[in-house]
Amino acid sequence: MKVNLDLHIHSKYSAATSSKMDFATIAREAAKKGIKIVATGDCLHPRWMAEVRKLPQRDGLFWLGETAFVLTCEVEDSSRVHHLMIVPDPSKASELAEAFSGRATSLDGDGRPTLRMSPPEIADLALEAGCLIGPSHAFTPWTGMYAHYSSLVECYKDRADQIPYVELGLSADSDYADRISELEERTFLSNSDAHSPWPNRLGREFNQMEMKELSFQDLKDAILRKDGCRPTLNVGFYPDEGKYNRTACIRCYRFYSPEEMRERRGRCECGGLIKLGVRDRVEMLADRPMPMHPDHRPPYLHLIPLAEIIAMALGVKGVYSAKVQKIWNELVKGSSEIEVLVEADLSDLPGDEKVIDAIGAFRSKEVLVEPGGGGKYGRVRLLDPGHQKITKDDDQRSLFDF
Repeated sequence: MKVNLDLHIHSKYSAATSSKMDFATIAREAAKKGIKIVATGDCLHPRWMAEVRKLPQRDGLFWLGETAFVLTCEVEDSSRVHHLMIVPDPSKASELAEAFSGRATSLDGDGRPTLRMSPPEIADLALEAGCLIGPSHAFTPWTGMYAHYSSLVECYKDRADQIPYVELGLSADSDYADRISELEERTFLSNSDAHSPWPNRLGREFNQMEMKELSFQDLKDAILRKDGCRPTLNVGFYPDEGKYNRTACIRCYRFYSPEEMRERRGRCECGGLIKLGVRDRVEMLADRPMPMHPDHRPPYLHLIPLAEIIAMALGVKGVYSAKVQKIWNELVKGSSEIEVLVEADLSDLPGDEKVIDAIGAFRSKEVLVEPGGGGKYGRVRLLDPGHQKITKDDDQRSLFDF
């Protein structure tokens, strides 16, 4: 069976998160979204784990209603690089918390703790506890692995061959990552890193995987691509939308080439700092002129949340406006957001024709993406009537190409 998963979120105990990031709200909103298995996040935090332990456990997953939770945590190392761990059971979470406690300022402070440890040291403890570990949002300029290291080996040293996945994050997709040959055998994860539970945040990026049973073992097997379990789809934003996609000034947002950045010694004409963009960083790291997708790589579907598509189609500014929410509820009634966006026959969908056409435009990649940079998000726009179809200038495979 195909299962939708969001394997990276944060609880109400992490910094800058909504107080509504509690299990009841997350479970309810995940069901509306169409996410069957969602990360707990923050499983090193003692108060959050006390809440986890109250949930019924079955086959390594924790259940609330129709939503299953898998234990996960994210940590920051001494170089500010973030790492995502998927944890098999509460005893292993306790084992990790005890091992990390002497190297963190406080595990009961922030749900995403900062550790005075290097990536290999963190990986050693995670692997000894039977966890899966890999870099979080690997291409993010500030806290991603590739912002600080040029390779998995440079980051994780002799543990690099035991890193089974790389989280792409909102900054990258399969096309970006598959220009780097060392990632060819790694599974790519696309997760939301949600700090609030609403459908435009939770599951804004997600994975679809073939699993035989809803269990921790089948989830692990899907990531490792074993015993018939495997990823079947990555869904996420266009990387160009990212606020650091292009090399740009963080004050006035003017775009620069890497050469211009070097010539100006990293300073814009306005005096602001020029930040190297993800696209240019990938170009520096790439050892392939074009992406080469291995046979095991699933298609990558570029989407934005349904509420944002509705607002865009209707020319409404706020995704929480009464008009947008009314149409959103009509569309997902008896279904889920993911079903509407990915699976539903467009001719069967109720609602405004402009909204249905906009969903179709995303499915067929008939959108225009204005890139972001320097800390300013890019923008996705629907094409004006009569405008020539715009697609990415690469060979990124889409679900609808199959």
